[in-house]
Amino acid sequence: MTFKELGISDKLIKGLSELNIQNPTKIQELVIGHLMQNTGDLVAQAQTGTGKTAAFGLPILERINPKDDKIQAVILSPTRELAQQIKHQLFKFTKYSDKVFMEVVFGGEKIEKQIQNLKRPTQILVATPGRLNDLIRRKAVDIRDAKLMVLDEADEMLSMGFKKDLEFILNTMKHKKDIWLFSATIPTDIKYIIKQYLEPNAKQIKASGNELVNEKIMHQYVPCDTDEKMMVLDYFLKTQKKERGIIFCNTKNSARALHEQLNARKISTGILEGDMHQKDRDKEMRAFKNKKLDLLIATDVAARGIDVANLAFVVHYEIPKQVDYYVHRSGRTARAGKTGISMALCTKNEVTQIKKIQQELGIKIKPVPFG
Repeated sequence: MTFKELGISDKLIKGLSELNIQNPTKIQELVIGHLMQNTGDLVAQAQTGTGKTAAFGLPILERINPKDDKIQAVILSPTRELAQQIKHQLFKFTKYSDKVFMEVVFGGEKIEKQIQNLKRPTQILVATPGRLNDLIRRKAVDIRDAKLMVLDEADEMLSMGFKKDLEFILNTMKHKKDIWLFSATIPTDIKYIIKQYLEPNAKQIKASGNELVNEKIMHQYVPCDTDEKMMVLDYFLKTQKKERGIIFCNTKNSARALHEQLNARKISTGILEGDMHQKDRDKEMRAFKNKKLDLLIATDVAARGIDVANLAFVVHYEIPKQVDYYVHRSGRTARAGKTGISMALCTKNEVTQIKKIQQELGIKIKPVPFG
């Protein structure tokens, strides 16, 4: 189906066309098709990089009343980077539409400036849970009239420790509202949120089998010993030439060690790990986004919310302990209709975990011999 057939207005379609967004992705077709025809709660299981922002953003923009300056929709996001990205994308969609007033608030910046900004007309508020909690308690923002709440990457919000903030915000909006929950995975904590705060008959849009992972990703693993991993990685990076990607480690210590090893080999690489100060994290992300760095080493928690276009590959230098992490890692490549590689460096002891990932996700991870 086309965006027009899904019910999106010509003005928004013109904005999409200028961004070279011509046809809806599968998740966009399913979600927009439902939301343009129905009210009520929604649970959508959708992987990062499949076009979720447009899937919920376009129906929100269609619902905004331009004559009402109050907050009509709240979008919660796990990280400041993703929150900023959402606001940026929605703003681009509205280039030819009626002006929609949006604000974004997140931790790590002076709250006083954000409080001042919220005194302006605001119809859509994009926020991280911790900062929105703080603003509500200070009575600096009123979301009680909002008719719509989006929980984007809900599983990541909970895994980052935002459960209490999320519950406080949802309880603040006890009046009748629609809740649209988007999550790559549906762990126990998410099931609790769904049961506690969404309608029992909430619409479920769930990808099945290998649709949980972007089908444009080529999944591979290289069997090797631990002391061979650096040699394998070095060889793989040379095959990629000037392509850009992210290398994942399980711990901050292994991320730091790998960072030192690569830089010693004159391979310019950035790093994101959990103990970094926000200003240092921002500096690394700017360098990576501005293409001053082609490679970034990251731990799973530190990489939450990364949204960088045109990444050709991700490397699992260490196999993730949880299947969910494999989904999130792999989703950093093959975005916006492009293809990408998810390459795992796998010791004999980790083959069992690879097989578990294959089975649970319904995908084929192809062994690639080295040497």
